[in-house]
Amino acid sequence: MAKRAARRAKLHAIDNDRIHSLVFDQKPANDRDQSYIRKVRPRSDNQRLLMEAIESKPLTIAVGPAGTGKTYLAISAAVEALEAGTVSRILLSRPAVEAGENLGFLPGDMREKLDPYLRPLWDALNDRLGAKRLRQNLDDGTIEIAPVAFMRGRTLNNSFVLIDEAQNCTYGQLKMLLTRLGWHSTMVMTGDPDQTDLLPELSGLGAIAQRLENFEDIAVVRLADKDVVRHPLVGRMLSVL
Repeated sequence: MAKRAARRAKLHAIDNDRIHSLVFDQKPANDRDQSYIRKVRPRSDNQRLLMEAIESKPLTIAVGPAGTGKTYLAISAAVEALEAGTVSRILLSRPAVEAGENLGFLPGDMREKLDPYLRPLWDALNDRLGAKRLRQNLDDGTIEIAPVAFMRGRTLNNSFVLIDEAQNCTYGQLKMLLTRLGWHSTMVMTGDPDQTDLLPELSGLGAIAQRLENFEDIAVVRLADKDVVRHPLVGRMLSVL
């Protein structure tokens, strides 16, 4: 009897050694779905001005060359506003204009058709939210894709609205988009007038920024080559191209 009890005790000890208890106070794994907790900090004075403007103004127009962080900073501010409960949804709009070549007919639903044009926005959102949360927010409408052509007639309340690549919108399109702004909403418009894929006289971003620059509740932030945060060569090339 004693031998049997000793054998049971020994087996129980071995089983306990094989059992790994769950510890809930450990730090979460450093996977992609945790990336949104990272704090974005400006890397130049103009980027700091842009972040402060987005936080304090209902409308911000960010104008500057490629690689200055306009879109990424706007996406980061949108996610932070959503997390804080300041807005209830994020709305993304970007003109479907090809950069010098025609993609032809694209299959799929609206999201799939616009995916090639919105890829820079997806990359930034995925970096801030993680792939799983991004899919959930797209499915439940918390994050919405709104093509420029379908924005007329809407009133956007309690929303963070990002109009990206605005240099590829005409003056009339930008006027229509700006007048969508509703109560308790923030709108950010970004673009580079020097890289428009329209005829120069058709792009309305430069004229819109100039006419609205003196409004007290509107911020027009102009970034420059020195604010480029991509490869250092990008800023140097832009200074001569």
